[in-house]
Amino acid sequence: MLTFIAFLLTLMGSINWLLIGLLQYDFIAGLFGYQASMFSRLVYILYGVAAIYLVIRIIVNKGTFKVFEKRKKKNKKTEEIVYAQNDLLATEKAKTSNENNLFDEHLKD
Repeated sequence: MLTFIAFLLTLMGSINWLLIGLLQYDFIAGLFGYQASMFSRLVYILYGVAAIYLVIRIIVNKGTFKVFEKRKKKNKKTEEIVYAQNDLLATEKAKTSNENNLFDEHLKD
């Protein structure tokens, strides 16, 4: 969600710079009165922080950028099967361990 918000802020900042370049109109300054307004400066700072956050995300993810990440849905049946398999493995290990102990005891006698 944070990546999505940063993406939207960066997109809005880019559009603002497009307006400044093409029409010499600063939308944020127009919205809050003038560029040096405290609110205008806060929005500019948010644009910059969002852009830095996105660059860091791209570097950390080795060049990939995902605005939305798909999450795996948990399937109860699959979880039950995995738990049953783990129980089976634990039971088999216990049996093998007991058999080895009995075999070792038989050799000692």
